[in-house]
Amino acid sequence: MPKINARSVATDILLSVLESKSYSNITVNKAFSKVDLSPSDKSLASAIVYGVLDRKITLDYIISKYVKIRVKKIKPITLNALRIALYQIIYMDKIPESAAVNESVNIVKNSKERFNASFVNGVLRSYLRNPLKLPTGDDIKSISIRYSCPLWIVESFINDYGTKTAINLLEQSLKKPPVVLRVNITKTTSEKLSEMLKIEGVKDISRTNEKAITVNSSINISDSEAYKNGYFHVEDMASQKVIDGIGLTEGQRVLDICSAPGGKAFTMAENMNNTGEIVACDLYEHRVKLIKDGALRLGLKGIKPTVNDAAVYNENLGKFDVVLCDVPCSGLGVIRRKPEIKYKDISKEELEELSKIQSQILENASKYVKAGGKLIYSTCTLRKAENQDIISAFLDKHKDFDVKSNGEYMPHIDGTDGFFCAELYKSR
Repeated sequence: MPKINARSVATDILLSVLESKSYSNITVNKAFSKVDLSPSDKSLASAIVYGVLDRKITLDYIISKYVKIRVKKIKPITLNALRIALYQIIYMDKIPESAAVNESVNIVKNSKERFNASFVNGVLRSYLRNPLKLPTGDDIKSISIRYSCPLWIVESFINDYGTKTAINLLEQSLKKPPVVLRVNITKTTSEKLSEMLKIEGVKDISRTNEKAITVNSSINISDSEAYKNGYFHVEDMASQKVIDGIGLTEGQRVLDICSAPGGKAFTMAENMNNTGEIVACDLYEHRVKLIKDGALRLGLKGIKPTVNDAAVYNENLGKFDVVLCDVPCSGLGVIRRKPEIKYKDISKEELEELSKIQSQILENASKYVKAGGKLIYSTCTLRKAENQDIISAFLDKHKDFDVKSNGEYMPHIDGTDGFFCAELYKSR
């Protein structure tokens, strides 16, 4: 029976993410729950999985220079074994080259593609004898290869922000993101939460502000007693800043029209000191359950999880002081957390349809805002076609709304995920 180790588990995870199009974080957690790996092996497997996902285009480019067939024609286990080995050799300092090669050869030997073991060995030995230098130019193709990003995303960033900023964004997308915890201030403080987590073995804790702390830990933070007792939820600083910037007050009525899994609704409820009402909506019952379960864990009683279509007006919901419209988007601001986003086959027509849906949801959301209320539009992408262009078109049509603020959170400047937020005020 093949030995289960960090690299074999990493191969299985990559097969699931890249061949079956599953989400990396869900697949990693599911795989780790089914195998008996030490914390250090889990850490290694996780580093390999996310590293390969980050660098897949670069790794495939390198592989293409050492094989006589198209990379897409290489069998999946064989291809991922090559990617895993090359990632360790090129990007992981503490892994011996011999271990990287031998383990990948063994992965293929112990699989249904065992006939490719010598092929894997040959390709990797060829690379070690004559390592390939990556292209250094600032043309779109060279940038795509160097930063492992599809041409259409590179082109989109360059068109919207220029080459220098595009490169800065792509460099940040390859860095390990921090784990930011939003403190449930209705139950505890950042100081007390930090102490709780230290006792549980969480290391490298830094206090960002009185409502947030950052941790760098290899343990699954959701396994902690502090999490189970509802003392925090995980939420990047960009998202937190959007909610903190609204200036919510106790007793307000809020609509979170695209809420699941509920992070922003939780932060709003905490900012209102667990008063008022937040109607937190999603189209699907199973996603509404995520909001319900999260609110229950955190002890937030003012959240009302509701099945509702964000694109269709529902007069039964009534009017609100604040309407948050955090719309579905291309997700290009969170590539560092979900690198598989880069490899989705999205057509120009699908992107145009996405913008139409975003406009439709914003249009519908505006109907729920009472006079003197606020309409917040946000995305976790940095495409202007999904952000500024949507807001500009909306304001051209709606003279009863004014802009209070409008702009991006940029990873290389703000140290956050890429995010966009526009705060609109309804004057009448």
